Amino acid sequence: MLKLKKFGAISMMLAAALSLTACGGGASSTSNTQGKTTVSVWHYWDGANADAFDKKVKAFNASHKNIEIKTTNVPNADFLTKLRASATSNTLPDMAIGDLIWMPQMAQIGKSADLKKLLKPEVIDNINPALKNFGSIDGHLVSVPMSANNLAYMYNRTVFKKAGLDPDKPPKTWDELKQMAKQIKDKTGLPGYDLPTEAGDSGEALTWNFQVNLWQAGGEFLKKDNSAAAFNTPAGKKAANFWMDLIKSGVSPYAGWGKFEKGQGGSAQEGSWMVGIWAADPPFEFAAAPLPTPEGGKPSTNLGGEQAMLFNNDDAKVKAAAEFVTWFLQDKQVLDWCESTGFLPATKSAASNAEYRSWVEKKEPRLMPYIEQMATAHTRPNTKLYPQISLAFAKEMEKAFSGEVNVDTALKNAEKAVNDVIAQGK
Repeated sequence: MLKLKKFGAISMMLAAALSLTACGGGASSTSNTQGKTTVSVWHYWDGANADAFDKKVKAFNASHKNIEIKTTNVPNADFLTKLRASATSNTLPDMAIGDLIWMPQMAQIGKSADLKKLLKPEVIDNINPALKNFGSIDGHLVSVPMSANNLAYMYNRTVFKKAGLDPDKPPKTWDELKQMAKQIKDKTGLPGYDLPTEAGDSGEALTWNFQVNLWQAGGEFLKKDNSAAAFNTPAGKKAANFWMDLIKSGVSPYAGWGKFEKGQGGSAQEGSWMVGIWAADPPFEFAAAPLPTPEGGKPSTNLGGEQAMLFNNDDAKVKAAAEFVTWFLQDKQVLDWCESTGFLPATKSAASNAEYRSWVEKKEPRLMPYIEQMATAHTRPNTKLYPQISLAFAKEMEKAFSGEVNVDTALKNAEKAVNDVIAQGK
């Protein structure tokens, strides 16, 4: 899941790589014993999500006597470093489940299996198109989704009431959002709308959130072939000025991100994973709604989640891993997984499943805006350079949000910084 901590830097220190042996679970530690094909799987889920995944693995193992899935939890911050180290030491796991945006980098490690040759066409065709496209690199399907999430408008119903706002009528437009956020600030003294205005170590919190407003305004982040920046446009300026209006009015203070999740803010652009995290013990009365859009704009959100990549360590192992993926993407398993975690369905049939929709409406209606937004969700650029691009963009845009430069200058400088990253990466 894309937790807030995921936006922190991914450590690349050699010490992390040297600690690989403590994790175990690499290809060298698995074997074909007693007629079973043992498949090693790395993932970074923790807490309730790790428990839910372990439950799915146990169910698969119990129903597949010839296969045993063995999981290893690798901390998010160390995941890529340890995966690269395992490739160097020839101890790659048979399957690695990581953040969607890591897939181009993971594919560069080598040995990734072409899932078009391992999964049946009906399994592949049923995957959410945007997620399937993200797993396609150089004509090969190198990864498939195991979970999905996106961003919606989340708000504190109690704060809405204190501000004199109707908690059953969240904003539908950017203008309404600004007006309501201002009323929250004026009536309660709390920030009305949480924004990640600082680049931080990775830039991704700022970039991921900004992209939503850019797309809503009709813009694009990069050109279709990822060859150059595409955000320094009227749409990019419109999105940046929307943020500047919120910052200047005091409803989204610079360097004030994180208040909403502590119950100290009115609203935020939040991920669907928060519904799952807060479901059992909510810190305050919260609700979710579709993201407000600008006048003349279009609905959009940013699609995230985890994808599975299989490695060609051994024919029997890769086929067994593919069997696990096929099983995991069946409607029954997808829906059980989603109900256990709050993740969103990564397949078309599961997303439209009547029983699942009924469960959401009765048990967790706060997920419905996220489910409905899957139809208009975008994915981030599918390029190995994305982490550097995201940081370069965020560093320059932060200068506008902090008041150091104006929006035009920030967009121009961000365009140059991103294009420099792309040029250096060719």
